[in-house]
Amino acid sequence: MTTMKVLALGGAGAMGRVAARVAAALPGVHELVIADRDLPAARRTAAALAAATAVPVRALRVDVTDAAELRAALGEADAVLNTVGPYYRFGLDVLRAAIRTGTHYLDICDDWEPTLAMLDLDEEARAAGVRAVIGMGASPGVSNLLAARAAARLDTLTDVYTAWPVDVAPQPDGAPPDTSLRDPNGAVSAAAVHWMQQISGTVAAVEGGRIVRCAPLRPVTLDLPGGHRGTAYTVGHPEPVTLHRSLRPGGRAANLMVIRAGTAAYLDVLRDDLDAGRLSNETAAADLDSPTLRRTLRAAARAPRLRGPGTLPPFFAAAVGTRDGRLAAALVHLKGAERLLADMAESTGVPAGLGLGQLLDGTVGAAGVHAPEAVIDGERFFRELARECPGVEVVEEL
Repeated sequence: MTTMKVLALGGAGAMGRVAARVAAALPGVHELVIADRDLPAARRTAAALAAATAVPVRALRVDVTDAAELRAALGEADAVLNTVGPYYRFGLDVLRAAIRTGTHYLDICDDWEPTLAMLDLDEEARAAGVRAVIGMGASPGVSNLLAARAAARLDTLTDVYTAWPVDVAPQPDGAPPDTSLRDPNGAVSAAAVHWMQQISGTVAAVEGGRIVRCAPLRPVTLDLPGGHRGTAYTVGHPEPVTLHRSLRPGGRAANLMVIRAGTAAYLDVLRDDLDAGRLSNETAAADLDSPTLRRTLRAAARAPRLRGPGTLPPFFAAAVGTRDGRLAAALVHLKGAERLLADMAESTGVPAGLGLGQLLDGTVGAAGVHAPEAVIDGERFFRELARECPGVEVVEEL
């Protein structure tokens, strides 16, 4: 196996630290560089990893908005693990820089807009011999692989849905879910800012087998195998646009939030204020973390009209089509996923690290820009995920 020098860009952040921890244990890594604009934090992360692994680990200051600094760091690496968000601001520029420096690439991009733009760099990446995987986290990432598995159980595919939990997945000890929107330093997280971007304006979905723009927070009521019934709500995410390319559903594709009705109502209020220009993504995320009385009252008036998640699993993919000439549905979800879902950094960083392993060892063999379901070996991925998170297993219901 060829070993590589890996640049963990954003490696001092919450998700970056987890991804870097997994990467440090990969046999294909001979040096790991923790790169972050916060150099002291990068040094702390590097020191902690160096004490726990035999792989050389060092810190480097990199600000992705400094093009020369970014190119210099990428030029010294064989592969980059990019966890710098939000991706609608930074994703495209980092991938473009990696292609120009000939650096293999993997990220956790969870915005659909840059996903489309990055997929358009496929020809440029192939010409440069660069292998790039975008959106290899929990959702997108694990969700894409679940969707591919569900679709494989059908002969023809009409609709495909991926779904992730907001406030319905308990902690492993039975405590309520952790819904904090702050990073370890107390600032509103990039993930929360991304979320506000994807509940406002218009988002991508698939209708009639074609990508369309539509309003987010549309209710989708599902009746799935195994007695799983309930309503979830649409949100902007990459899965519909990549599954449209890879699985070719003839009907609908959407990414859904499994969310309580009261929380969905509050997001709907924020959506109104975002669309009206009364809030920015940053101020909306801060408001959601500390809800105001006025918006709480507005949400309370809307909540009775909304339906809840019922018995839907917290994290799943579902496919609808035909099997043996008859209408059929397939549901694929993760059993025992409480540990994985309880911590956003773990649920996103662990899959990123495992996906990087397949990029480094050549399992992702073709140059170009790829969605996870197109190049990641799902069977291998879920075996490795179960080892990393004991008790997690894939469940299929037909």
